[in-house]
Amino acid sequence: MCGIFCWLSVSAAQPVLDTRMYEHLRRRGPSASQDLTLTGANSFYRCAFSAHVLHMRGSLTPQPLQDGAGNVLMWNGEIFGGLPVTSDENDTEVLFQEMSGGNSPAEVLSVLGSVRGPWAFVYYQQAGDLLWFGRDFFGRRSLLWQFDIERNALALTSVAVQGSGSDRSQWREVPAVGVYSVDLKAAAGTGSLSLEVYPWANMGSDLSPSCHESKWEGPSNCSAQINRSGLVLASPVPPLNESLPEVLNNIDLHPNSHPSADDLDHLLASREKSDFVDCLIDVLSEAVRRRVQCLPAGTEDNSLASNGQASIAILFSGGIDSMILAALADRHTPAHQAIDLINVAFKLQEPKMQKESTKKHRNKPIDSGTDASRSGRASPFDVPDRITGRAGVVELQSLNPERTWNFVEVNVTQEELQKMRQERICHLVHPLDTVLDDSIGCAVWFAARGLGFITEDNDQKPFTSSAKVILTGIGADEQLAGYSRHRVRFKASGHEGLVQELAMELGRISTRNLGRDDRVIGDHGREARFPYLDEEVVSFLNALPVWEKADLSLPRGVGEKLLLRRAARALGLGPSAALPKRAMQFGSRIAKMENSREKASDKCHRLLTA
Repeated sequence: MCGIFCWLSVSAAQPVLDTRMYEHLRRRGPSASQDLTLTGANSFYRCAFSAHVLHMRGSLTPQPLQDGAGNVLMWNGEIFGGLPVTSDENDTEVLFQEMSGGNSPAEVLSVLGSVRGPWAFVYYQQAGDLLWFGRDFFGRRSLLWQFDIERNALALTSVAVQGSGSDRSQWREVPAVGVYSVDLKAAAGTGSLSLEVYPWANMGSDLSPSCHESKWEGPSNCSAQINRSGLVLASPVPPLNESLPEVLNNIDLHPNSHPSADDLDHLLASREKSDFVDCLIDVLSEAVRRRVQCLPAGTEDNSLASNGQASIAILFSGGIDSMILAALADRHTPAHQAIDLINVAFKLQEPKMQKESTKKHRNKPIDSGTDASRSGRASPFDVPDRITGRAGVVELQSLNPERTWNFVEVNVTQEELQKMRQERICHLVHPLDTVLDDSIGCAVWFAARGLGFITEDNDQKPFTSSAKVILTGIGADEQLAGYSRHRVRFKASGHEGLVQELAMELGRISTRNLGRDDRVIGDHGREARFPYLDEEVVSFLNALPVWEKADLSLPRGVGEKLLLRRAARALGLGPSAALPKRAMQFGSRIAKMENSREKASDKCHRLLTA
């Protein structure tokens, strides 16, 4: 993973890189930093590059990379398939060789279209005086852009600094609709920048290959055209299966009860065995394997076994998404290594709230591992995700008692939340700015920091995760109808409405979640990896009819993500397989720390700097 920055000017203006932004970039890539400036023929344009590398595999390779022909690459990504990369090779070098081997746009697009894995990049192609940049199909890596009117320059960066006043809104996320190129020679001749956008083949009718002359909104004062040359990138996933037999139109909705794992088992016993469950386990297991075995050099040896250190961590609530990731990571992680399960909780301030939280979960089997039941007293950090997280660890220990499972309790007070939000998190969440972005961005930042406590022999000991790789469960709800809005749409419009809602989910996941989460997690020099968004996993799920993935006529805790729940039971998981979806902002209780009357979509004033 890297922090990358590029400044392109068709004037005599000098590049400007804010000192605070430079520090944000360095935190993303603490292993090596390097800057490079080049000037086009006759000084018609100037490009400045700054790259900061987090060493992940192969030999440490500082960026920007430059070859003898003058080409330059900055690559913030991982190649998990599509191009052959051996365990001792650096994927940036492998990609650079492939990119430099082709001179035509079609050849560049062919290489990028073959890569499987998350990426954002900037590539200067000297032979054609072209600057290429973009994000992968799902937008799993952050890339922001801004056009500086005064200096007639385009800036690209992994992470920005939130400005104030008129500067506050200039940064935007680069839309993950395809790959972009700038003809530098033409820009120098006209004195203005124009982008050509090469879309993914499956981006929809508004970005179809036939729209050669369609105008598309780029950064302010920088014109853009879609697919003027007619070239597209091959999509890494097929379109969503929208087939709907008529028999599905007549459905009876079951009342929303509180199901258990036994209820789920009874349901499964009444249905025919599906090969889709085994297929999902196989494809998801392979996705996890790629992500836990492509680790930073030196993290797979015995040295990490000492002091319970781990090479991977999981954002862990004890819910079905994170439980399945933990169970599959267990398959592919050396037996002597620990796995860190990071669980974040925000302090419940009001005594009444603590009392209600404790009462709500009292006398349930899933609560047997809480501090309250062991000591007879409630902890202000006994939030719902902490309770289900502890119960999840018990399940995992039963699954593999030989593994060291580090349950890392990250406890956050309101004072620390306010301090770190203003110092760091508001800049990382930017340019997103809603109440939901604040809640999730803050929760993920504190979790990814990995600073908390583990319990050994009934004693809490300070602990900091050593993992550079963090697995997250994002993508499961979007593909398997896990959100409450899916039930609302299903109740109103049936399976047809549900299919439309699911089709929309992956199309907007880059703008709603992934860029923000990459910036927030990367701030700690750790890399976010998303197994549920592996291209093979998405391709498998996209090919299935909707009724095989979810049955929202069934109660919460069963019907949503039904295929995943069936897979959980097949993997030997217990009560966690039937836990209803609980959003992170509610499970961690960060939403309770602020104005309870706010809506998730409201602009969040707390994210604004002075």
